[in-house]
Amino acid sequence: MGGRSSTPAVSSEAEEKSAKEEGNLSNLTVSGKTTLDIAITGISGAGKSSLVKTLRGLSDFGDEAASTDVIEGTTEPMGYPHPTFPDVTIWDLPGIGTPNFKAQEYLERVNYSQYDFFIIVASNRFTVDDIQLSHAIQKMKKRFYYVRSKIDISIRNEKLRPDFTEEATLQKVRKHCLDNLVKAGISSPEIFLVSSWYREKHDFPLLQSSLEKEIKALRRPTLRPADKSTKPSKGSGIHFRLLQKVLNIDLAKLRDDLMHGNLEEVTKEINQELDELQNAKLDIAITGVSGAGKSSLVNVLMGMTDFEEGAAEVGIMQTTMECQAYPHPLFPNVTIWDLPGIGTPDFRPKDYLEQVNFNHYDFFIIVTSERFTENDVLLAREITKMKKKFYFVRSKMDDSIAAESRDPNFNMDKSLQKIQKYCCDNLTKVGESNPRVFLISRRDLNMYDFPDLQKTMENDLDDLKRHALILALPVFSRGILEKKKAAMESLIWKFAIVSCVIGVIPVPGLSLACDLGILVGVLLHFYKVFGLDEKSLRRVAQLVGKDYLVLKSAIKKSPMSREITLEFVTGLLSRSSLCFSLTVTELVLDFIPVLGSLFGGVSSFVTTFFMLRSFLKDIVEDAENVRAKATEP
Repeated sequence: MGGRSSTPAVSSEAEEKSAKEEGNLSNLTVSGKTTLDIAITGISGAGKSSLVKTLRGLSDFGDEAASTDVIEGTTEPMGYPHPTFPDVTIWDLPGIGTPNFKAQEYLERVNYSQYDFFIIVASNRFTVDDIQLSHAIQKMKKRFYYVRSKIDISIRNEKLRPDFTEEATLQKVRKHCLDNLVKAGISSPEIFLVSSWYREKHDFPLLQSSLEKEIKALRRPTLRPADKSTKPSKGSGIHFRLLQKVLNIDLAKLRDDLMHGNLEEVTKEINQELDELQNAKLDIAITGVSGAGKSSLVNVLMGMTDFEEGAAEVGIMQTTMECQAYPHPLFPNVTIWDLPGIGTPDFRPKDYLEQVNFNHYDFFIIVTSERFTENDVLLAREITKMKKKFYFVRSKMDDSIAAESRDPNFNMDKSLQKIQKYCCDNLTKVGESNPRVFLISRRDLNMYDFPDLQKTMENDLDDLKRHALILALPVFSRGILEKKKAAMESLIWKFAIVSCVIGVIPVPGLSLACDLGILVGVLLHFYKVFGLDEKSLRRVAQLVGKDYLVLKSAIKKSPMSREITLEFVTGLLSRSSLCFSLTVTELVLDFIPVLGSLFGGVSSFVTTFFMLRSFLKDIVEDAENVRAKATEP
């Protein structure tokens, strides 16, 4: 909403009339209040301070501009003179519902009754705080405007919809605001949709002219007496050594187990472990205030676009009206729950915990896009009582940094430190010991704190659930790629044992026995884990705005997943069996003698094991190439 206003020229006749009106005003109100006080109010982070400076025709960072920031900057009512009417003061009030200005104390602390006119600013959803403020103003028999700010950000997000039109989006937002105000008992509300950056767009010109008319009407001799006392203030040998290393790491446990049992028992245990890993369930709850970006985070964690079939519904109005379960499209035992926003008229704080069945989930991500509020703290305390883990996430960092970067003195590290410190300080104030906040952007998970969030979640989960989480996470960085690779490497020897023991099916043309069906399934599993199956590849292409064929061209070593057949696996086994000398096979047999009881001898195990390892190496390399291609500018 930056930029200096271009005020229309005023005729000399109009100037004389205005001066005459001002003179009359002075004569009529000598013994009464001769100033008007307009309060800009609403929840913290909605854009109140930006609106103040725009109404005054100032840039965001001018000397006289109201302080705008990505953290709560207004800690007391601050008054600014109106650029046209010297007797009018525009007051930037602190945001309601923060730890510093709790909702139940807000009206008294900011001395709500002393203001003559109000503008309630909202940037996301209609909340119970909006209702409280509207009712208080109405009770005082005063008027207010309802301003829906940051409409440019809403339009940018809605443009991803296939049926997007700007006019339809504006109508939808306006109707949403109107319906909620009327439902709350506000008659004939006046609603204005304004842009964060462009004052000439949408309803800002109308807001400006309407406010001037309002001021002139209020400047009649109906002004109330002043109360000055309550005025607010401002390489082979290499292969041999590598094999020896691999055996010592991956197969030592198998050797030890076989000393106390038999191959059949160990295979049964391995199968049970693989079943547990395959069936491990993980339920992640995304919660927080309405409009913070919870549904978008759900889609990010599933690696989906916002508007594809099966994605969580996102919108500029409240879309999540009940607890919605979203099974991961590739790993459906991982379910991400999109919980309704706390603090809306339908989900009031006192009833919220029971409504959303808080006991059901493994851990929680509490999302806020602007400021942490009392409701966020309420959620954290209740989760703590259940002895479960939660993580505070500050979302929409790309929007915040874009706003901050307009400052001529912008420094990325300082801005991030400032936001981080602000969030932690507020949580500490309300009793959170050693709070940690993760700053994230859905548009680039490798930026900011998402890698740290992923590591923290992993460390807090047991082995089965940690494995499920690693598989389900999108390949957003080299770090997560390495974690997925390590998870698959830890399973390869298990798959090799099961394939060589359970099937006992001779492979055509080879002195091996393997269950080729199991091996086909393992290779296809690799594709899903690394996002190289066709569906995942197309989804990534859509997410990053690139042609599917461009990403496909980055796959150099692996076939496409539809080419993984029994014949293909037989070919891989044949090539792998030529790669190992008798010495290598004897080494394995000496290490684990029981494997000699397998049909085809130990060569079945060695060939299968190294076939899978080789294939995994290739697919990891291709996944990294795809990731690099996807992130190219």
